Amino acid sequence: MLLLSQYVEPLYAHELLTSGSGAVGYMLKDRVSNGGEFMSTIKRVAEGGTAMDPEVVSQLLIRKDRDHRVGSLSAREREVLECLAGGRSNAGIAEALFITEKAVAKHISNIFTKLGLLPDDSDNRRVLAVLAYLEH
Repeated sequence: MLLLSQYVEPLYAHELLTSGSGAVGYMLKDRVSNGGEFMSTIKRVAEGGTAMDPEVVSQLLIRKDRDHRVGSLSAREREVLECLAGGRSNAGIAEALFITEKAVAKHISNIFTKLGLLPDDSDNRRVLAVLAYLEH
Protein backbone atom coordinates (compact mmCIF):
# COMPACT_ATOMS: atom_id res chain seq x y z
CA MET A 1 0.00 0.00 0.00
CA LEU A 2 1.39 3.36 -1.01
CA LEU A 3 -0.35 6.39 0.50
CA LEU A 4 -0.15 9.63 -1.48
CA SER A 5 -1.09 12.73 0.46
CA GLN A 6 -0.92 16.49 0.17
CA TYR A 7 -0.05 16.85 3.86
CA VAL A 8 1.74 14.91 6.57
CA GLU A 9 -0.73 13.25 8.91
CA PRO A 10 1.19 11.58 11.78
CA LEU A 11 -1.74 9.34 12.71
CA TYR A 12 -1.97 7.91 9.18
CA ALA A 13 1.80 7.36 9.05
CA HIS A 14 1.74 5.58 12.40
CA GLU A 15 -1.23 3.38 11.45
CA LEU A 16 0.34 2.55 8.11
CA LEU A 17 3.62 1.51 9.69
CA THR A 18 2.05 -0.45 12.53
CA SER A 19 -0.38 -2.34 10.30
CA GLY A 20 2.10 -5.21 10.22
CA SER A 21 1.44 -5.82 6.56
CA GLY A 22 4.84 -4.65 5.31
CA ALA A 23 5.11 -3.31 1.79
CA VAL A 24 3.94 0.19 2.73
CA GLY A 25 4.82 3.72 1.77
CA TYR A 26 3.76 7.29 2.52
CA MET A 27 4.67 9.89 -0.07
CA LEU A 28 3.68 13.52 -0.48
CA LYS A 29 2.09 14.42 -3.80
CA ASP A 30 4.79 17.04 -4.41
CA ARG A 31 7.27 14.18 -4.97
CA VAL A 32 5.20 12.67 -7.76
CA SER A 33 6.61 15.28 -10.15
CA ASN A 34 9.87 13.32 -10.14
CA GLY A 35 8.81 10.32 -12.21
CA GLY A 36 11.97 8.31 -11.69
CA GLU A 37 11.88 8.67 -7.91
CA PHE A 38 8.18 7.87 -7.83
CA MET A 39 8.60 4.73 -9.94
CA SER A 40 11.48 3.65 -7.68
CA THR A 41 9.22 4.11 -4.66
CA ILE A 42 6.42 2.07 -6.24
CA LYS A 43 8.89 -0.70 -7.09
CA ARG A 44 10.32 -0.74 -3.54
CA VAL A 45 6.87 -1.05 -1.97
CA ALA A 46 5.75 -3.64 -4.55
CA GLU A 47 8.80 -5.74 -3.64
CA GLY A 48 7.78 -5.73 0.03
CA GLY A 49 9.84 -2.74 1.18
CA THR A 50 8.95 0.40 3.06
CA ALA A 51 9.19 3.93 1.66
CA MET A 52 8.65 7.09 3.66
CA ASP A 53 8.84 10.56 2.16
CA PRO A 54 11.71 12.50 3.79
CA GLU A 55 9.30 15.29 4.74
CA VAL A 56 7.00 12.79 6.46
CA VAL A 57 9.98 11.41 8.36
CA SER A 58 11.19 14.90 9.30
CA GLN A 59 7.82 16.01 10.64
CA LEU A 60 7.33 12.80 12.59
CA LEU A 61 10.78 13.09 14.12
CA ILE A 62 10.05 16.54 15.55
CA ARG A 63 7.83 14.92 18.18
CA LYS A 64 8.86 15.03 21.84
CA ASP A 65 11.11 12.30 23.23
CA ARG A 66 8.86 9.53 24.58
CA ASP A 67 11.21 6.61 24.51
CA HIS A 68 14.38 6.80 26.60
CA ARG A 69 15.89 3.96 24.57
CA VAL A 70 15.87 6.08 21.43
CA GLY A 71 17.42 8.87 23.48
CA SER A 72 20.37 6.60 24.22
CA LEU A 73 21.40 6.47 20.56
CA SER A 74 24.49 8.36 19.46
CA ALA A 75 24.14 11.18 16.95
CA ARG A 76 25.45 8.94 14.16
CA GLU A 77 23.08 6.13 15.13
CA ARG A 78 20.20 8.60 14.95
CA GLU A 79 21.32 9.65 11.47
CA VAL A 80 21.45 6.00 10.39
CA LEU A 81 18.00 5.39 11.88
CA GLU A 82 16.61 8.45 10.11
CA CYS A 83 17.92 7.05 6.83
CA LEU A 84 16.31 3.69 7.68
CA ALA A 85 13.04 5.54 8.25
CA GLY A 86 13.45 7.06 4.81
CA GLY A 87 13.53 3.56 3.32
CA ARG A 88 17.22 3.53 2.41
CA SER A 89 19.21 0.34 2.05
CA ASN A 90 22.54 -0.10 3.81
CA ALA A 91 24.29 0.96 0.60
CA GLY A 92 22.05 4.03 0.35
CA ILE A 93 22.75 4.96 3.96
CA ALA A 94 26.49 4.56 3.44
CA GLU A 95 26.34 6.83 0.40
CA ALA A 96 24.19 9.45 2.14
CA LEU A 97 26.36 9.59 5.26
CA PHE A 98 29.73 9.11 3.53
CA ILE A 99 30.59 6.01 5.54
CA THR A 100 31.21 2.38 4.62
CA GLU A 101 28.51 -0.27 4.45
CA LYS A 102 30.40 -2.13 7.19
CA ALA A 103 30.06 0.95 9.44
CA VAL A 104 26.34 1.14 8.60
CA ALA A 105 25.87 -2.51 9.56
CA LYS A 106 27.67 -1.90 12.87
CA HIS A 107 25.51 1.16 13.63
CA ILE A 108 22.34 -0.79 12.82
CA SER A 109 23.47 -3.62 15.09
CA ASN A 110 24.07 -1.08 17.89
CA ILE A 111 20.64 0.46 17.27
CA PHE A 112 18.96 -2.94 17.56
CA THR A 113 20.82 -3.65 20.78
CA LYS A 114 20.03 -0.28 22.36
CA LEU A 115 16.36 -0.58 21.40
CA GLY A 116 16.16 -4.12 22.76
CA LEU A 117 15.27 -5.61 19.38
CA LEU A 118 16.47 -9.19 19.49
CA PRO A 119 16.59 -11.38 16.36
CA ASP A 120 13.17 -12.94 15.81
CA ASP A 121 11.83 -14.62 12.67
CA SER A 122 8.35 -13.21 13.25
CA ASP A 123 9.42 -9.53 13.45
CA ASN A 124 11.22 -7.13 11.13
CA ARG A 125 13.72 -5.33 13.38
CA ARG A 126 14.32 -2.56 10.85
CA VAL A 127 10.62 -1.67 10.83
CA LEU A 128 10.39 -1.93 14.63
CA ALA A 129 13.41 0.38 14.99
CA VAL A 130 11.82 2.91 12.63
CA LEU A 131 8.56 2.76 14.59
CA ALA A 132 10.42 3.41 17.84
CA TYR A 133 12.15 6.36 16.20
CA LEU A 134 8.92 7.77 14.74
CA GLU A 135 7.22 7.51 18.11
CA HIS A 136 10.22 9.27 19.62
